[in-house]
Amino acid sequence: LHIISSTILFGTGIGIAFFMFRSWFTGDLQEKYYAARCTVLADYLFTLPAAIIQPLSGAWLVWKAGYSWTDYWLVLTYVLYAVAGLSWLPVVWIQIQLRKLVKYSLDNGTPLPARYRKLFLIWFLLGWPAFISLIIIFYVMVTKPV
Repeated sequence: LHIISSTILFGTGIGIAFFMFRSWFTGDLQEKYYAARCTVLADYLFTLPAAIIQPLSGAWLVWKAGYSWTDYWLVLTYVLYAVAGLSWLPVVWIQIQLRKLVKYSLDNGTPLPARYRKLFLIWFLLGWPAFISLIIIFYVMVTKPV
C-alpha cells in the first residue's frame, strides 16, 4: 500500500503538472479550461488520498519494522514530506483560481486577466520544491542512509 500510494502520489503529480504546464502553450481557452478542470479533479481523486495514505502507511511500517522514529533518514523524510505538502496546498488553491479565471474568460468572451499569468508562474515555481522533495524521499526510502 505504501509503495503503491507513493507511486500514485509521485506519478500523478508529474502527470498533472505536465498536463497543466502544456496548457500554458495554447491560446485556446477551451483547452486551458479542460486542463485546469482535469488537474483539480485529479488532485482530489488521486493526489489527496495518496497524500493521506502515505504518512499513515509509513507510520505503520516504521512501527512494524521497529525503526526508531528519530532515525536520520526518517526525520529527513518527515521534513521533505512537509516541504512537499506545504508546496502542494497553495498549488491546489492556485489551480482552482486558474480554473475560475479561465471559466470567466470563456463565459464572457474576454481575454485572460494578468492575474492568470502571475498565478500560473507561482504555481510553476511552487511545483519544484514538491517535486524535488518527493524525488529525494524516494531515494531515501530505498537507500535508508544512516
